[in-house]
Amino acid sequence: MKLNQEKLDILRKIDSKKVRSQRQIAKELELSLGKINYCLKELKKKGLLKVKNFAKNPNKSDYIYVLTPKGISEKTKLTINFMKRKMEEYDRLKEDLKNKSK
Repeated sequence: MKLNQEKLDILRKIDSKKVRSQRQIAKELELSLGKINYCLKELKKKGLLKVKNFAKNPNKSDYIYVLTPKGISEKTKLTINFMKRKMEEYDRLKEDLKNKSK
């Protein structure tokens, strides 16, 4: 479950189009740079992400990360599953509180 949450967080961050580096993603998500590097490679391998570098930029370590249509679909699916889990959790907590107040 934690892996899906991290995957969703990375896909959301990339989709926001406000990131320019793995280091920035790692810092904002409070994950290690190595983990972000690994996850981005896996997302690319699965066809969820395209990675391009800026051809004319002197800093060749800057990349553009873009979700593919498959990546957008995966992000949507993960978001729906996340919301379902949170709603179920809310219902369980509500029921627990109801039972404790009896």
